[in-house]
Amino acid sequence: MIETARVTKQPRPLLVRRVPDELPALQQGWAEFEELVGLRGRKFYGLVDVAANEYLLATVPRDDDPADAWGLARFELPGGDYLRTVLRGEPPELYSRIGPAMQELESLTTVDKERYLVEFYKRHNEIELWVPVHGSA
Repeated sequence: MIETARVTKQPRPLLVRRVPDELPALQQGWAEFEELVGLRGRKFYGLVDVAANEYLLATVPRDDDPADAWGLARFELPGGDYLRTVLRGEPPELYSRIGPAMQELESLTTVDKERYLVEFYKRHNEIELWVPVHGSA
């Protein structure tokens, strides 16, 4: 059983690139995305649109980003209530735990299917998973 907490998040602007929600596309997409925007001082997110089978590679924009933002789309991550858990460990083993942990989170709440499942890459060895909660407390 994973440890969870219900959290309320504010909307946040992101720069995104969309890829199919398939392992080869994710692996290639992340490598290219990190190379494009750089790792230093960045906050990264992965957003899953289950209905569209789409994954959004995302980072928080910074003041020193180029004016064209590398051609990335501007996007706002919706705020609201989420059920959260934190995964800790070393890659690549850490990444292999994302899917099962996300499924467990989804089984513990009524998921708001209008919002994205969220991976917040807090550190190289720590990932927060957020499942949007339908309704409010």
